[in-house]
Amino acid sequence: MTLLQGPFAAISGLIGLFASTGLQSTNYNATCQAIAASVSSASKVYYNGSSEYNDDIDNWATTNTENSACSFEPANAQDVGIALQLLAKDQTPFAVKGGGHSANSGFSSTPGVQIAMTQFSEVVYDESAQTATIGMGLVWKDVYSALEQYNVIVVGGKSSSVGVGGFVLGGGYSYLSNEYGLSVDNIVSFELVMPNGTVANITSSSSPDLFYGLRGGFNNFGIATTVTLNTYPQSQVWGGSIVYTEDQWDAFNNATANFVSNVTDPKACMYSTTNYVEGVGAILTILFYNAPTPPDGIFDEFLAISSVQDISTRTYLSIIELLPLISGLRSMFLWVPIEEFTLSMVQMVQNQTLRSFVSYDLVPLLPSLYSHSETPSAFPSLRDPGQGHSFVEVLYGWTDANDDEAILQLGTASAAYMKQFAVNAGQNVSNALIYPNAAPPDTPLADMYGDALETLQSIRSAVDPGDVMGLAGGWKF
Repeated sequence: MTLLQGPFAAISGLIGLFASTGLQSTNYNATCQAIAASVSSASKVYYNGSSEYNDDIDNWATTNTENSACSFEPANAQDVGIALQLLAKDQTPFAVKGGGHSANSGFSSTPGVQIAMTQFSEVVYDESAQTATIGMGLVWKDVYSALEQYNVIVVGGKSSSVGVGGFVLGGGYSYLSNEYGLSVDNIVSFELVMPNGTVANITSSSSPDLFYGLRGGFNNFGIATTVTLNTYPQSQVWGGSIVYTEDQWDAFNNATANFVSNVTDPKACMYSTTNYVEGVGAILTILFYNAPTPPDGIFDEFLAISSVQDISTRTYLSIIELLPLISGLRSMFLWVPIEEFTLSMVQMVQNQTLRSFVSYDLVPLLPSLYSHSETPSAFPSLRDPGQGHSFVEVLYGWTDANDDEAILQLGTASAAYMKQFAVNAGQNVSNALIYPNAAPPDTPLADMYGDALETLQSIRSAVDPGDVMGLAGGWKF
């Protein structure tokens, strides 16, 4: 790890000056002013009333949105390090926002300093290494668009407006995961600003403990500014969306169960979301094949059902843009790992949607999902059959904060019921870990990280003895 001496030496006097003023821990504006006075001119601090500030504090879910004392848009890793030193000195809370797609309160929002990674927006393709270095301020639509000219792809998000940072730091399931594994399985390196302000390049060889912890461990070890991912050749793909009305659900259930039990081609994938809102139910299904034309028969049963279809040979980016993104609601995700979507499992999940304004997503993947990397990661720390290779992802949306506790109880009960249903059906998922990117508030860390938690806590203690990253929200070891 290399300490970048110049910028930190230059601000040492300023830090002492601000320390001598007897700054109160609740005087977050003073920390904002100290950051503005200490960083380079390329980095910006904004206050309430500016459009930049509004953009910086805006998050996808209102459960994770609040006014901050200021927003800070760093232009380089050195300025991130300067800010971390000042935040630590003042004990000012902060948040780090990439795409802002977390639903849990305080995960990318704060009353203190909102760090918006907006300026980390480059995508640099290295043809010789077959990698892409990606800024943590981007969303996946930006990344795929930038890589299209090279006819390559990375393992990234299924939704165009999901941010790079939380996705790759949390695990990352993709349409490409049957072929290439999770996003964390394809990480080559990170640029990381450590809690003490130093900047380091983290690889499996240079810092094996940190490389392990960052892959699934979020912002426990510092602020990652860029990530370098493996790239893969990418042609046009086949697929699109199909909408089924309720009178076709039985036929869809049979098609799904048959697809899961018979199709083992890693290029084939489906993603289905069942929605029931104000008495109206519909299923939106994404069919995907990673080539211009799929083999005969793989998707025929889905296509034969009466439905509204938008299926064609198209770009990968156009597939990503098919999923609708409803923002501006209080929101909560839940996650239920399973082994296989049998007919009874699919029917059971659909029955859950009748309970609330809610979306239940079926994501069937292959048993080989976790076999694409031999390098351990914080998540998934379990890669055996007991982890489950498919899952139900649940999204609740509502408007009234008074309903928060009731929705949490409802969702938790629904997820527990679905998991128990799978266990009772003989599926080996009783000890499966929960995906932290889709875990509801107050989920015990052990339920996400299992036996790896003690190791992760030791790594964090060594890297961040002053608990600087504890000033930020999120899952904390």
